[in-house]
Amino acid sequence: MLRKRIINALMLLRSSLNKETDLNRNMIRIFYLHSQGRANKEELDLANHQLKSLLKELGFGLLASLPLSPVTIPFILSLSRKYNVDIIPDWFKDSLNK
Repeated sequence: MLRKRIINALMLLRSSLNKETDLNRNMIRIFYLHSQGRANKEELDLANHQLKSLLKELGFGLLASLPLSPVTIPFILSLSRKYNVDIIPDWFKDSLNK
């Protein structure tokens, strides 16, 4: 039951991230740069704010209320890998190959 809820939540998040908006594009780019150690605090704060807004829109109030930190994003990504739900949009992966 919990597994199904987690998968549904990840699918909803993936669907929202797949929308190639400027805000989503910038947020994912900043989180990628952060994973490479190349994002500054102001950029990370901006990306965290955008992710919180996105989570609130999707009804993930609990996740949105957690302080988003370098721990939260990897946790969401590890859940997505564990349940085999790829939440990174193809348009972002394609942009890395350019």
